[in-house]
Amino acid sequence: MKKILLGLAAAGLGTMLAFGTVATAEEAHNAAEPTHFPIKKPEEMNWTFAGPFGRYDKQQLQRGLKIYKEVCSACHSMNLVAFRSLAELGYSDAQIKAFAAEYEVPGEPNADGEPTTRKAIPADHFPSPYANPEAAAAANGGAVPPDFSLIAKARAVERGFPRFLIDIFTQYQEGGPDYIHALLTGFNETPPEGMQIPEGTHYNPFFIAAKSLKMAQPLQDGQVTYDDGSPQTLTQYSQDVAAFLMWAAEPHLEARKKTGFRVMLFLVLFAGLIYVAKRRIWSDVEH
Repeated sequence: MKKILLGLAAAGLGTMLAFGTVATAEEAHNAAEPTHFPIKKPEEMNWTFAGPFGRYDKQQLQRGLKIYKEVCSACHSMNLVAFRSLAELGYSDAQIKAFAAEYEVPGEPNADGEPTTRKAIPADHFPSPYANPEAAAAANGGAVPPDFSLIAKARAVERGFPRFLIDIFTQYQEGGPDYIHALLTGFNETPPEGMQIPEGTHYNPFFIAAKSLKMAQPLQDGQVTYDDGSPQTLTQYSQDVAAFLMWAAEPHLEARKKTGFRVMLFLVLFAGLIYVAKRRIWSDVEH
């Protein structure tokens, strides 16, 4: 009887140790899995268009357009941006016409009712590289590449309390470009030990929706040739295309900031005039 009890006790102890080992391994695995996204917060970059007096750097925007055309446009559209808007980047009418003519857009049906294509003109918008969303999903593993027209305003990481209160006074509105820059430079990060990355995806700790995404690293050092002598590095590429996408999302940013400054100046002067008028009107009245 004593031997039976000892055997049962030993078996129970072994079972407990086994369960303990499994629990420890599971806890270690869970500890490596993130519970919120993005895993890392984007770094605040020094943008020329930041602050109440910020302005776009046209040379940077032109470099960003070059990156979009040579790299990003293979998968991403900009359906809300017209070619004629490129005049704001410093391009002439002839340059814009030549640039637009490099793209094909849907034309009028022929005599048999079949669809045709034609060369784009400045009035056209940047076309999608795919015929429809279904074709885009089929070419990208089931994920439709997002349109880039408003991506710099649509993608921004929540900064939480009390940062969002500070942002009100500093007029921080560059969360989208900061996120784009961080995402493009974050593919070189190594996932923590024990973290499982789904097959066919690529780890990026700055991705706003998950620990990995289907898009592979799109930019590398030396991939795009610059004509103005700027560094041909991943960091520079990511800054330039992020700035360009900010312009695409908010092309009237400079005018808005100028108008806002004038309105604030008017309100300050108006408040001063109201105060002086009040003192004059009520100066002879006893209080």
